[in-house]
Amino acid sequence: MKKLLLLFIGISSLVQAQKKDISLEDIWIKGTFRVDYMNSLNSMNGDFYSLLNYENGSTSVDKYSYETLEKVATIVNSKDLAGLKTFQSYSFNNDETKLILGTNFKPIFRHSFLGTFYVYDIAKKTLDLIGTDIQEPTFSPDSKKVAYAKANNLFIKDFSNNTVIQITSNGKKNEIINGITDWVYEEEFGFVKAFDWSADGNNLAFLRFNETEVKTFSMDVYGKEKYPSQHVFKYPKAGEANAKVSLHIFSLNTGKTAEIRVGDYEYIPRINWTKDANLLAVRTLNRHQNDLKMYFVDANSYRSHLVLNETDKAYVDINDDLTFLDDNSFIWTSEKDGYNHIYHYSKDGQLLNQVTKGNWEVTSYYGYNADKKTIYYQSVENGSINRGVYSVSLDGNNKKLLSNPSGTNRASFSKNMHYFINTFSDANTPPVYTLRNNEGKVLKTIIDNAALKETITGYNLSKKEFSTINVNGNDLNMYTIKPVNFDENKKYPVLMYQYSGPGSQNVKNSWNGSNDYWHQMLAQNGYIVVCVDGRGTGFKGRDFKKVTYMNLVKHETEDQISVAKELAKLPYVDANRIGIWGWSFGGHMSTNCLLKGNDVFAAAIAVAPVTTWRFYDTIYTERYMRTPEENPAGYDDNSPLNYPELLKGKYLLIHGTGDDNVHVQNAYRMAEALIQANKQFEWGIYPDKNHGIYGGNTRLHLYTKMTNFIKNNL
Repeated sequence: MKKLLLLFIGISSLVQAQKKDISLEDIWIKGTFRVDYMNSLNSMNGDFYSLLNYENGSTSVDKYSYETLEKVATIVNSKDLAGLKTFQSYSFNNDETKLILGTNFKPIFRHSFLGTFYVYDIAKKTLDLIGTDIQEPTFSPDSKKVAYAKANNLFIKDFSNNTVIQITSNGKKNEIINGITDWVYEEEFGFVKAFDWSADGNNLAFLRFNETEVKTFSMDVYGKEKYPSQHVFKYPKAGEANAKVSLHIFSLNTGKTAEIRVGDYEYIPRINWTKDANLLAVRTLNRHQNDLKMYFVDANSYRSHLVLNETDKAYVDINDDLTFLDDNSFIWTSEKDGYNHIYHYSKDGQLLNQVTKGNWEVTSYYGYNADKKTIYYQSVENGSINRGVYSVSLDGNNKKLLSNPSGTNRASFSKNMHYFINTFSDANTPPVYTLRNNEGKVLKTIIDNAALKETITGYNLSKKEFSTINVNGNDLNMYTIKPVNFDENKKYPVLMYQYSGPGSQNVKNSWNGSNDYWHQMLAQNGYIVVCVDGRGTGFKGRDFKKVTYMNLVKHETEDQISVAKELAKLPYVDANRIGIWGWSFGGHMSTNCLLKGNDVFAAAIAVAPVTTWRFYDTIYTERYMRTPEENPAGYDDNSPLNYPELLKGKYLLIHGTGDDNVHVQNAYRMAEALIQANKQFEWGIYPDKNHGIYGGNTRLHLYTKMTNFIKNNL
């Protein structure tokens, strides 16, 4: 019996020894753990979808059947197009007889870019240029025209007579923008195209941004020339002037533009035409972002009336969960009952029904099936770290789970809502794409990432263990990654990872991202990695998320310090070797934790951190903090610039000089504060790199630096 046991242990050790350790090159260079996915899926009319495919240097848009998953047609292939070798984007007109094809993209900010765009007529197989260095080309409902922006002005190209109408002429860089959002709207309200066609194509509504009074921010771009150039753009920092935003409607019938008045506001975060071609829905926010109004504007009289008003003691989030039904009643999501849920309102703004209810959150709204009077959505009903896909009747009855009960499930529905492609993953399963009908029945597996599953069996991967930890009166979601050969009789260093921003989530039951593989690599080197979502993070209700209002990073820092102190009590944790790291908001947090938690944290890494909210933009910062004039203590009491003398542990500060989001100013000011406090630290500056700090070998270099820092100091 003893001999057999020894033989088994010997075989197990041999098998483990034969497995490979993860390298940084595996993560950042070789693409060893790359996931297969469906590229640019676009749901088409009927039971069809299209994909953007690449093969032998050419690009094609191919049409597939939801029912069979078989390709039924190639809509266009760049090898058949004279003068267009390849393209990177496509979009259909309403009846899917034409495509807009985009190429030669030039990035501007996170979501925005310039490009060269063409209209392709599928039946005629003709290709017509819309324009070069333009933005957001969009078909009119009759498909005869395309609206687009160029050089801060709006244009309409009419292909029926090959003419171009210039709607605006006052556009000027860093002064006036027509039809495209400014930096802060793009970053914080999450959209670029600020114009929209009415359903009959007679009107084009658009926003105009007057940035004249907004202060500029400049960044040196070092490049490869003898002298650096300067990137200068308008960036409103907390408490400073925003762009003055106005609403306009251009009438194609009269050729005139009218400015529309919709009450007092600071922001117009969304405009959408309703099912009524003459009614435009306009959402406005006050500067505190706690008073949201939705108006209906009559395109004939230009009169507006208030339809919905939602307020909150803290702030109201903006989303795209607005769907107008045929009778112009609308579906809307709100967290006004304490959790994010779906509501049905009449066309006059009267509440007809709260469709979903419970101490859980709706996380995505997918659409409405008018024939079945059924809504499809994603939620955390089976636990805040999971995501499930559900259907429910418009009256709130007949709720049904359509996906796996645990893990992370996402749906891509056909336009008629008959089918959806479900993407499932959990901490142990890479993404699996399945075709399902609208009752949730699995019809076919599309992609199962079997090759990746086989690949990872050859590596020493540890299991991600989910749990909760009770600190400061709350049960916080937590995951732990321990070394494969973990021995509870040994002492291990711990690296904590977090982001912690409002409404965010790091602890979730889904497949690995790049940081997960890096954490696995650290576990292979004898580290325990821990992640905890503290107060202020998302999907556990309004009060849990908004408790940080007016005091960003205060409660969040307290939670991470408390977690570290609890971890230090564990018999297998080396209490003298606990570190923490994070990026952006998480970098602010890791810096704060190292200073305010200097009795428990031995080291910290901060990548692209905010170091004072006074340096960050108006929309994001004031949503959670109000202005510095109204709330100076909220801004200063938790800014590490104000207490650098608290540094005791080892600190690595990293930033890109081309970061248009969290400016390198934050790192420079933190460095200066530490220098004047005579505190030693390490830092890394990445020339011309933006907030993501990537390109070429940049990520490999960055993570090598961070790995070496951890090995040397933790």
